[in-house]
Parts: sequence; structure tokens; C-alpha cells
Amino acid sequence: MQGTMDNKKKQNLNSFFGKKTNKDGDGPKFNIYWIYGILAVVFIFINIIYSGSGTEKVDWQRFEREMMKDHEVEKIIVINREVAHVYLKKGSWSLEKYDDIRPKGLSAWSENSPQCVFNIGPLETFEDKLEKIQDKYNYNEEERINVSYETKKDFLGDALGWMLPLIILVVIWLFVFRRMSGGAGGGAGNIFNVGKSKARIFDKESTSVKVDFKSVAGLEEAKVEIREIVDFLKNPKKYTDLGGKIPKGALLIGPPGTGKTLLAKAVAGEANVPFFSISGSDFVEMFVGVGASRVRDLFKQAKEKAPCIVFIDEIDAVGRARGRNVNFGSNDERENTLNQLLTEMDGFGSNVGVIILAATNRADVLDPALMRAGRFDRQIHVELPDLNERREIFEVHLKPIKVEKGLDIEFLSKQTPGFSGADIANICNEAALIAARKNKKKVQRQDFLDAVDRIVGGLERKNKIITSKEKKTIAFHEAGHATVSWLLEHANPLVKVTIVPRGKSLGAAWYLPEERQITTAEQLNDEMCSALGGRASEELVFKSISTGALNDLEKVTKQAYAMVTYFGMSTELGNISFYDSSGQSEYSFHKPYSEKTAELIDKVVKEFVDESYKKALKILKDNRKGLDELANLLLEKEVIFSEDLERIFGKRKNDIARTPGKKAVVSGKKATPKISVKKKVSRPRSGDDKTGKT
Repeated sequence: MQGTMDNKKKQNLNSFFGKKTNKDGDGPKFNIYWIYGILAVVFIFINIIYSGSGTEKVDWQRFEREMMKDHEVEKIIVINREVAHVYLKKGSWSLEKYDDIRPKGLSAWSENSPQCVFNIGPLETFEDKLEKIQDKYNYNEEERINVSYETKKDFLGDALGWMLPLIILVVIWLFVFRRMSGGAGGGAGNIFNVGKSKARIFDKESTSVKVDFKSVAGLEEAKVEIREIVDFLKNPKKYTDLGGKIPKGALLIGPPGTGKTLLAKAVAGEANVPFFSISGSDFVEMFVGVGASRVRDLFKQAKEKAPCIVFIDEIDAVGRARGRNVNFGSNDERENTLNQLLTEMDGFGSNVGVIILAATNRADVLDPALMRAGRFDRQIHVELPDLNERREIFEVHLKPIKVEKGLDIEFLSKQTPGFSGADIANICNEAALIAARKNKKKVQRQDFLDAVDRIVGGLERKNKIITSKEKKTIAFHEAGHATVSWLLEHANPLVKVTIVPRGKSLGAAWYLPEERQITTAEQLNDEMCSALGGRASEELVFKSISTGALNDLEKVTKQAYAMVTYFGMSTELGNISFYDSSGQSEYSFHKPYSEKTAELIDKVVKEFVDESYKKALKILKDNRKGLDELANLLLEKEVIFSEDLERIFGKRKNDIARTPGKKAVVSGKKATPKISVKKKVSRPRSGDDKTGKT
């Protein structure tokens, strides 16, 4: 503990004196506080030297009764007709009565320094009083004190008198401006540099970036193209000899959490060239013209350090298509910034050796001029990891975690389809927290399964008050989902069913969807039928329905409309799709079809949903005995697994290979391709006609 305190004190002192405390900081660096400290010390020293050399001030009564009465005064010098400097006879210096005014140490009395001073008041009165005292104490002609007069100019005091207020004002002004520049986001710590680029630069000597391509698991296709850009900067002659040109830019596109920014950090760690890193929002400021100015300054710095790489994270903050935002006119600050960015990337002047990397998960909103060849020559898609890539990601994030011996990473990767790299990192961290909460020495497999349940479904709420009737309704609702999905050929294989409240849901059915690239109409219909199994079970058993199917109905409705309007899976409309992948109709107030077509779409969607509901109802009627047994088992155990369904209904048709084990398979998130979770939502609040969100 003492060592820790000493280290903290040392760090504080190093911070105050401007000394580097990182590994590459071998010596102190300049700090403005040094100047402040030196000035303060000099000022205090001058005050000590020029404050009368430590001479004490006495009153007139002591001067008369002690010094004049005993004939101990040798001479008096009046300075500037105001202050009298009294010089005592040498033999009187050591008298005991002067101990209180005698200076200590190096400031001892000398022949050239007065022993005391006092204010004389009016000069004429002082001279009269001095004569009367000498007469009173019988001073003869030889003992008479001669008073001399001197005039001295205090140049230092006069200079400080008019300079000190000015210095104080300047210091206050600088302090206020430093604070203002820090709050307003000034580029280089000054409000006048608000138009300067705020990009961070990493060069060869920088040790701030510890990430390289080995730290990025998966993303093999993306790393191939990124490696080529880095290799071009390291060895351009290999490409230019064949007539090739350096690519202008590369755009990383993909869902959140897939590793776009991490890939850019790896480029910074691998490249032996300067690397500029900036966020798209750093260009946007409340002042007009600041964004365009920062773009110009960024490319000016990049050209000076070429060859180099410029990385713009979340470029959609400034790269949104022009004219899309109806709230702004032609003087939109974002559009001005984008125009300047377009000009710098491929304008009249050339940016030889400057490569632009950018990342976004909203490529559909970017301006077409930004996406054309010559600006972002390459669009690198960073997709969700597949099975092998998830295994590699698990291996990276499990390195700092103490796991039990023999943990099956292959098993964990199979249970997390559709999870991004950030999701997997979160699972590993949450598993470690759960194990620590249970006072374990190692993180076990069950901790990882609990972590997935915790992240996807929320925290268990076993203390939630639920009546027995509600609990029975929830059990039959979830049993309906499980029964229908188990008996349908193309439905996702069910993994686990629970009626333990978790988050805002009162129950959930967990599925492990097949990782596929395309989905057939039969598969979509079976998924809709499975989602409606909960409501069908309520109607079959209780002859009434509840609000618990809100999440199911929302999913089914959206899926049915997508089948009709996007995928062209209805015979009535045929092979027609109203999906707009370009995003051009994002701000349009008109539908791309007529009112008659809209009525037809609504009719077909209703037929799709009704057919799926009737199919689910028929399956449950034909298997009522198994439904009741499954619901009662849920009421007894609260959680059941695929083995229980296999015991009741037998093996599934077209069964997808699953890893055995009672608590082996876990759930995922919301919709395919991630593990699908059917949730029963909470009851509506009083006065509300909707159930709570899941």
C-alpha cells in the first residue's frame, strides 16, 4: 500500500513538472507551470531583498526614552523627507533591550545598515522635537546628532506598481482563453485554431497502438485487401513497375460491432507510415465553415507527411447524401463539409501517397459522389462472422480470462450464430463477471451459457409477482411455441423453453437457427406458424386470448408484408418488389404503388397470417396430449430443454445436428440469423391498450 501511495505521489509530481511517465519518456518536457513557479520565486525574493533589509520599525516614544535618553544614537538619515533611518553606536548593538528588533542570521546589523526606522511626520515638527529632546537630555556640542537628508528613487517598486496589475490581467486573460478553447473544441488548444484539424496522428515512433493484424480474428477477406494497401505504402515500386496506381480510398462497410474500427487500428499498428485518425463528427461544429476548414487542414497535414493513411470513423456523420435533409437549405454546414471532402479526395490537385480509410454501418445514406471510383475505389464488406471466425474471435477474447481446463471453444462458437465480434467480447466479459459473482476460481462452460442468456434475454426476475392463472397461461403459451416448432419440418430447431421472467418478458422460447444465405417460402411460412403457436395454444386451451402475443404478432406481420412487398412470394402480386435498396425514396411522401394495390397487399398479408394461424391451431389440436404434458412440465420445472420435447414428441423431421447436453445449447438475439427468441411480454398498464416492449 505504501508503495502504491509513493507511486501516486511520484506521478502527481511528474504531472505537475511536465515529466513524461510513459515508457518512451526518458526526460522532462517543457511545461508552462515552470515559468509561473520561477516568476513567483523571483518576486518573493525581490520583496525580501528590497523590503528594508529586515530593519524593524519603532515608534517615537521608544526612540526617545531608550535611544536618545541613553545617548546611543550616532546619526539619523531622513530618506525622501518621510522615513528616518536610525544608526546606533557600535557599542549599543549588543544591548539586551534591542533583542526584539535585532535581525537574526545573515541579516545582522552592520555599519552600513540602520538599526531601526520610524516615520517622522512633518519635517519642521520633527526637527523641533529632536532639538527639544537633545536639550532635555543634556546633549553637548560634540554629542549633538547631525541629521542628513537623502532622496532615493525606488525604480523596482515603481516598475512593479504599474507592471504588476498588467501582468495579472494578462495571466487572467490567458487562463480564460485556455479554458474557452478547451470547452469550444479548439484544434490546438486555442480558440483561434478552431478551424484546425482534430485528427490524432500515429507515426513510427508512436507506441500508442498495440493492435496488429494478429489481434483481429476472422475478417480474412477484409484483411487481404487492407494488407494490400499497407503493402503498397511500404513497397510501392512493386506495383508502379507494372503501371498500377495507388488506390485513393477504401470504405469499410458492415453491421455494428463487426470490427471495422479494430481493423483500422490494426492498419495503424502494421503500417510504417503516419496514420491520421479522426471521427466524422469531429468535422461538424456550431460555427459556420469550420467543418470545411478542418477538412482542408487535415489534408494539408496529410500531404506534408505523405505517404500516409487517413482514417475517418463513422463517415456518415458528414457523408450523408446531399439534398436528403429537408430541414436545411443550400447553406447546410454538413453539405459544405462534404463538398470540401469530395474536392480534397479527387479534386483538381492530386493527393499522391494519401490513402483514405473510412468506416460506416450506414452505407445506404452516403452520397453517390463519395462512393464513386476515384474516391473510395474499394468497398470492403465486414460481415458478421461465420462459425470458424467466431471460434477465432473466442480464442482472442478468452486469452486474458482464466477458464476451466478443456473448455470447448467449438461448442461456444456453435451456440452463437449471428453474434458480432463485440457481442462475443461482451459474452466473455459477462461470463467472467458471473463466475466471480459465484466466487469461482475458473470460468466454466455454464457461466458462458448464463452470460448468453443474460445478454440476450436480460436478468432473471424470479421475484416478479405472477398469479397462478397467469403462470399457467404463460406455460401453455410457451408450450404452444415449442410444440409447433418441433413438429414443423422447416421451423428453427428449439433449444430451450422457460417461463422464468427475464427482462421485460414473462417467458421465452429459444431457437438455434440454421446459418443460411437464402430462405425459402416454406421456411418463412413455418417460422410464421411457429410464432403464432403461442396464441393458438391460448385459444385452444383457455378459449380466450391475451396480450402476451404482442411480440409474436409484430414479427409475423412484418414478415408477411416483407414476403409480399419485398420478396414477391404471393401469387396475387407476382414477382414484384417495392424494396428500395438505394434509399432514394427515404424522404418520399408517396407510396410506390396505387391504393388498389395497397388493398390487395393488405388482403394477401391477412390471408398469409390466417393460414399460418389455422395451421398452428390444427397442429396443436392433433397433439393436445403432448401440449398438456409439456405445459405441466414447464409449470413444474420452469425450464425445459430439447431432450424433453424429444421424449414427448419423438425426433424432429429433418433434424439439424445439435450438440447434446442438458444445458448445452443457449439462445441468441431477436431474429435470424441470430438465435431467435420468442418472448411473452408483460401485461398492459392501466389505461394502456398496448403491452410493454420486449
